[in-house]
Amino acid sequence: MNEIKPLLSGVLCLAIALALPSSFADDRKEQREQDAIREALQRGEVLPLVRILALAQQAVPGDVIEVELERKHGALVYEIKVLTASGRVREVKLDARTGKVLEIEDD
Repeated sequence: MNEIKPLLSGVLCLAIALALPSSFADDRKEQREQDAIREALQRGEVLPLVRILALAQQAVPGDVIEVELERKHGALVYEIKVLTASGRVREVKLDARTGKVLEIEDD
């Protein structure tokens, strides 16, 4: 039993060491993506959130409960979740550059 403890401890340390670099790499990738989105907004290539929310409300009236801005197939897309008066949660996807409604779906 005493021989197993150092072995388990070594395996645990190795697992942690292997996991850390990938999480740091993921953090750096996410930071680069956020910086690119911020720069696109500053250049006017992405509509501001206030405008996007108004367009989403026109498409699906209700209370906005979640907003995401993601890159899909090379384009930035706002995904807006809306709680409707009837209690349904709908997701409105809008092109971040033009504000065009791409899709409305039940969530």
